[in-house]
Amino acid sequence: GEESLILLDGRHEFPFSFQLPQEPLVTSFTGKYGSIQYYVKAVLERPAAPDQSVQTELQVISHIDVSSPALLTPVLRSQEKMVGCWFFTSGPVSLSAKIERKGYCNGEAIPIYAEIENCSSRLIVPKAAIFQTQTYLASGKTKTFRQMVANVRGNHIASGSTDTWNGKTLKIPPVSPSILDCCIIRVEYSLAVYIHIPGAKKLMIEMPLVIGTIPCIGFSSRNSSITSQFSMDMSWLALTMPEHPEAPPNYADVVSEEEFSRHVPAYPPPIDCEEQLCCPVFAYIQEFRFQPPPLYSEIDPHPTEVEEIQPVSFML
Repeated sequence: GEESLILLDGRHEFPFSFQLPQEPLVTSFTGKYGSIQYYVKAVLERPAAPDQSVQTELQVISHIDVSSPALLTPVLRSQEKMVGCWFFTSGPVSLSAKIERKGYCNGEAIPIYAEIENCSSRLIVPKAAIFQTQTYLASGKTKTFRQMVANVRGNHIASGSTDTWNGKTLKIPPVSPSILDCCIIRVEYSLAVYIHIPGAKKLMIEMPLVIGTIPCIGFSSRNSSITSQFSMDMSWLALTMPEHPEAPPNYADVVSEEEFSRHVPAYPPPIDCEEQLCCPVFAYIQEFRFQPPPLYSEIDPHPTEVEEIQPVSFML
């Protein structure tokens, strides 16, 4: 027969463990229009009384190794645009850009190699940014949300001049890893290099990017253990604001004197004016560091609420 366990009054703790399913589980994710969440639920059955239950969320990570051959291949793009000046053409603006590999991890700085030639009569400004695209698929319909998560700004290029980026770095902020194999939610990234041309449409090239969880061994410290590499790449789990944030740096310390004198924000506007791109919650800190403190009247009276994530993770 069944064994009965009689518990006396007081607190009782029962350690337990279980094996996650062998089939690949999609990485935990909370996005604009949907989420992927996992929970552990415990139920206490009581005779002649309603059951009691409690559940806690788990963070599941489906690892992506950026050392795989497909993610170690370089990505190269180039494009040219003719720029008109009133009723005649002033000349082309050409752009070519390259990244050394397709896969990177959180916290890594992506070296960007680019050649910009300005044969137009305009003063142009090259920039680069990382974009996250969330795609939701349900009932035969697709919904997409796109947002900028990091950016870097280049120098102005005068008419008839050229500029070269010989490894200009763009650091990846704490973002969720790419989700590529889920049938209902996809999370994809791209690195865009683009040029603002006054009076003309932007010249832009995009290169596919995969944000992984296991660093490329050839590009990380040989003395670091796999455990320390994992911990470095899981900073995206802590997307909540710190309880005691550090004091903001001096604006002049992080922005060039030229930008400071002209009060030019380091965070660029959205790529497409027609498409509203929102800054993600986890980029608020980054944006704050590169802009002067807002006026009191500019502070949002309804700040975005950030849901606390349990610091529990399972590695597959």
